[in-house]
Amino acid sequence: MKKGLIIFLVALLGILAVVCALGAYVVGEYNTLVKLSTDTDKAFANVETVLQRRFDLIPNLVSSVKGVMAQEQKVFSDIADARTKYAGATSGTSAKVEAANEVESSLGRLLVIMENYPELKSNQNVTALMDELSGTENRISVERQRYNDAVASFNLKVKTFPTSLFAGMLGFSEKTMFKAVDQANVVPTVDLTVN
Repeated sequence: MKKGLIIFLVALLGILAVVCALGAYVVGEYNTLVKLSTDTDKAFANVETVLQRRFDLIPNLVSSVKGVMAQEQKVFSDIADARTKYAGATSGTSAKVEAANEVESSLGRLLVIMENYPELKSNQNVTALMDELSGTENRISVERQRYNDAVASFNLKVKTFPTSLFAGMLGFSEKTMFKAVDQANVVPTVDLTVN
């Protein structure tokens, strides 16, 4: 009887040790996922900071060139609509990424149009704003890369075995990366003819 009880207790302790080890592993993986998720949130907050700087510069730039470019009201309207959409995006990073890409697309059209107005290039206010905007665009690029790096690390952890078995149950899923806007490699065409 004693031998059977000892075997039972040893087996029970073995099972408890395995359960404790498995529990410690899951807790460790959970903590790693929380850290990686927090890193992506921080990186996205940095992206939003420089995007906000861009959004703050755009109205000043638009105001500086509006008088000269009265016929380009659609571009100004597109920029305003895209900024509003970004400010109202509350459903997570995917919606904000899409809205930021719309702003970028509209801003690209504005910059192409501005290239066709020599009098704007000689305006000191416009030149200063363009320089600031150019610096901000560089910062946005760097912060987007950092964000994408953080997302890649997080997504890799979420998708790899064995973490993939319980990541979803713990409330973790893949995050959205910043990607180039559709047709980003196509130079926009601008028709400045007045009908």
